[in-house]
Amino acid sequence: MATKRKWVKDVHTDSTSPPESLFKKDAPTIARSLASKKVSPKGIGSGIRMLQYYINRAGKNLSESRRKVLERAKGRLHNKLEASKGA
Repeated sequence: MATKRKWVKDVHTDSTSPPESLFKKDAPTIARSLASKKVSPKGIGSGIRMLQYYINRAGKNLSESRRKVLERAKGRLHNKLEASKGA
């Protein structure tokens, strides 16, 4: 059986990266950092995609409690995005 190729190894980007160990912090800190122009110069949507990418890559190695914190951070980012669209 042939080894399946991992598509992620071919992902190359020039975008910014979140600070080291950001995803180990609390939900408000994660959301605030990912919403900043320094980390997400293209806007909050970019921060949401970074967070979702991290969640997807962690997969089954992510504990349930950690997943809940990350999902809360994603919810905060969605709320900020909706608020900015309404303003």
